[in-house]
Amino acid sequence: MFNLAIGLGVVLLLAILFLIFRISSLISVAKGNTNKIATSSNKINGALFMLFLIGGGFLFFWYSIKEFDNYNLPVASEHGSEYEFMFWITMAVTGVVFVLTQILLFYFSWKYQYKEDSKALFYPENNKLEVVWTFVPAVVLAILVFTGWRVWTDITAPAPENTNNIEIMGYQFAWGVRYPGLDGELGNSDYREIDATNNFGIDFNDKAAYDDFIPREMHIPKGEPVTFNIRARDVLHSVFAPHFRLKMDAVPGMPTSFTFTATKTTEEMREELNDPEFNYEIACTEICGRGHYSMKLTLIVDEPEEYREWYAEQESFLKRNPEYLTKVPNDLKEVALLKTGIDNKELD
Repeated sequence: MFNLAIGLGVVLLLAILFLIFRISSLISVAKGNTNKIATSSNKINGALFMLFLIGGGFLFFWYSIKEFDNYNLPVASEHGSEYEFMFWITMAVTGVVFVLTQILLFYFSWKYQYKEDSKALFYPENNKLEVVWTFVPAVVLAILVFTGWRVWTDITAPAPENTNNIEIMGYQFAWGVRYPGLDGELGNSDYREIDATNNFGIDFNDKAAYDDFIPREMHIPKGEPVTFNIRARDVLHSVFAPHFRLKMDAVPGMPTSFTFTATKTTEEMREELNDPEFNYEIACTEICGRGHYSMKLTLIVDEPEEYREWYAEQESFLKRNPEYLTKVPNDLKEVALLKTGIDNKELD
């Protein structure tokens, strides 16, 4: 309450000062002293421009340095290093230009303020200057564009044959994850098969789907390529894993994918950050409804051996939900039983 009172007092004081200034200006205009007022007000405004430049510049650099670690997350993927290089090169070029132009903008406002004895220089054109400030930005931007294109091409290159395929599906308001079984192939899905249990709409006419499993938490191996096969069940979502520099939209009716290789396990990142509670996560970066904020999925990066152990312990969707065996075509039931390890008694 006390802070609010102070804030209101400051606002009131500024308002009073502004009114006093306006009243004095109007009185001077009425007396015919407009030139004097213009000269004095320009001096004040010019000084305020320089004050803002120095003060704002100090706060700009101070805050950027102080909060750097909070905004600059560590990189935990192979392509993330390329992305960071491209990002900081772009930031360096645009940042230097931004700082220089702001300094010149405020300095010129102070230096070339209105003065009674000064006269503007008529400078109609300079062809050399026009060529320079057209050619230099064009070359710099071309370099940035082609560098970014090369990095983007590397990131979006076709997935290698030995990639770990994982399906991730966004829906209001959560993420679902589906893994292929030992056959390494994700089965088909059909929206008509979606119900309260079969969130993915697994199509039981496809024998590749019989050993697919849906875990409670997401695991990926360190040092091996992983491909997220991304889709949405209802509205537009977006898969965002900041530490992996990964972002890809989940679009209804249009599957997308993103391949990456994690370079740090969850335990290694906990040690690096000195935070035993740290976990990688996948968030949604599309405002997809009132529950958008709750779309968070914990992602655990394991050593390859630990990942294999966890993978082998998982049970297929069919084994956990044997009632769906009734949806399996009769000529494929033996295949389903073999791939899931379900006893024939489950068919009764």
